[in-house]
Amino acid sequence: MSVHGIRPVTVTRGFTKTTPGSVLYQCGETVVLCTASLEEKVPDWMVGKGKGWITAEYNMLPGSTPQRKSRERSGKVDGRTTEIQRLIGRSFRAIADLQKLGERSLTIDCDVLQADGGTRTAAITGGMIALIDAVNSVFAGVPAAQYPLKDSVAAISVGIVDGKPSLDLDYLRDVRADVDMNVVMTGNNRFVEIQGTGEEATFDDQELTQLLALAKQGIAQLHAKQKAALGKAWPW
Repeated sequence: MSVHGIRPVTVTRGFTKTTPGSVLYQCGETVVLCTASLEEKVPDWMVGKGKGWITAEYNMLPGSTPQRKSRERSGKVDGRTTEIQRLIGRSFRAIADLQKLGERSLTIDCDVLQADGGTRTAAITGGMIALIDAVNSVFAGVPAAQYPLKDSVAAISVGIVDGKPSLDLDYLRDVRADVDMNVVMTGNNRFVEIQGTGEEATFDDQELTQLLALAKQGIAQLHAKQKAALGKAWPW
């Protein structure tokens, strides 16, 4: 596999029939089920403000890893899960106009069925497709000025593996990476979030520039996959 190529992506829309947005998203051997639910209400602290809310939940199912992962029950989630679902929610709110959404809530649930690296970035990229389908269940055909999503968003991992910049890390490359980074960008090439960490290593500004350029290249490919999956439902 080229260090500059993304893993094969497969998107199955309408995977379940109980929510307005549902996508089975596979990136290499990572598989995430993303569902988007729509409610005609907002959290109590937002009632009467005339705007909506978008949030996300993320979970790794017990069989998603070789060693069974215990279920997170009774609202108790670990720090990693909390951090990831906040990232997913922020990513979707960054490209939304909550005022145009009105007093409605969208919840994107991202359940990892199989994990092989990049689960959070797969959740964002697949979840965006489910989000658009859910929004279109109410706003399809409205004038562009009234549509509550301003842009699309996708995410990918990059890193320095064996001394070389590498794109879309699977688990085996991720554990060998000296630098590991997750990048979230909009369809208009604006950054939403950059999470970069040296793993017992450091990186300089030149390496950072290389990694961001590689991420931008990969995300452009993912945006094309999203657009192709949605077809005529693509709103822009």
